[in-house]
Amino acid sequence: MTEWTVVTVVIAIAGLLVTVTAPVIKLMNTITKLSCAVEDLRGDLQTLTSKNSESHARLWEHNKVQDEKISKLEGRIRA
Repeated sequence: MTEWTVVTVVIAIAGLLVTVTAPVIKLMNTITKLSCAVEDLRGDLQTLTSKNSESHARLWEHNKVQDEKISKLEGRIRA
């Protein structure tokens, strides 16, 4: 092997490393951003679920009150 063959091989290996490393770094940054976004969405979903449960509880309580009022009204109408 001549000196120029060794230099060519070293340059080819360095080029290959640069070619592979740049997309891998971009991919890792994208994965990190997506992980953060998923964590934010998970928190938002938990907040939404708890608020949804509270809202449903209020609606059912209001429904019970309305049912009682309707029952009283029906009783007065029948009497």
